[in-house]
Amino acid sequence: MAAVAYRVRLTAVNTLSARPVVLVGVLVLAAACATAPLPPRGAAPEPAAVPGFVFARDTFDFANLIRARQPDVEDLYANYCFVLARGLRQFAQFARFDPARPKLDRAGYVERVREIAARPVWRPAAPAGARVVIPGYAGLREFSRAEEAAVKEGLGARFWTLVHWTNWRVTFPVSGRHQENVAREIVDELRAGRLVQLLVTNWPKPELNHTVVAFEAREVAGGVEFVVWDPNDPAAPGLVLFEREARRFWASRLYDTEPGPIRAFRMYHSRLL
Repeated sequence: MAAVAYRVRLTAVNTLSARPVVLVGVLVLAAACATAPLPPRGAAPEPAAVPGFVFARDTFDFANLIRARQPDVEDLYANYCFVLARGLRQFAQFARFDPARPKLDRAGYVERVREIAARPVWRPAAPAGARVVIPGYAGLREFSRAEEAAVKEGLGARFWTLVHWTNWRVTFPVSGRHQENVAREIVDELRAGRLVQLLVTNWPKPELNHTVVAFEAREVAGGVEFVVWDPNDPAAPGLVLFEREARRFWASRLYDTEPGPIRAFRMYHSRLL
């Protein structure tokens, strides 16, 4: 997300009381160190990908835009990366597409998307019979291409994502142990079949304060490579590397971001986080 988006979010967050936010943040960081570390290099890797998730079918067709690149465009769909990343997970967990059913009008689709977006994303995935049915389309990519306006309206506003208290974490220093445990948690979640939303940042560099969704992990030389969906780039997957020896994340391929060290935090995986 561009620097402008970060300044908007940080200004809004600064209106909250800092003391309880920082205290809870410290407790969260401490708790994150309780998980097991990644297995050493050379250990037999297990599959770590969300079963059935297909990038070309199960992601949004439109992008979150960067305001700094188009400063004079009104009504720009910018600063919605958190809405889209959370929405991607909500569709994966609570929606079911049925191309054989008759299509709805725009109002009908808006209502269906709102119902999906209203479900807390940290809850377990719903069984097929309890999912919201999207008729007339085979997947999210096709649906969001044809019904872009309805999908955007149904997903809702960005305000509460911009001022979410966990956004403070971009200013926190973190240890290598903490980042190693985040990497381990991502792998564990993927092996359990769940998408993982990440807050990624290279603050204090005013370039990357953004969110992506990991859907696959693979062992590579020197660490673990995470394949992610980037709301800013619907055309192709992005890559984030966890360097095992340095115990840090590295932006290998994220939209409009120079390759380099970053920090990563999990998002929307519990009522508080």
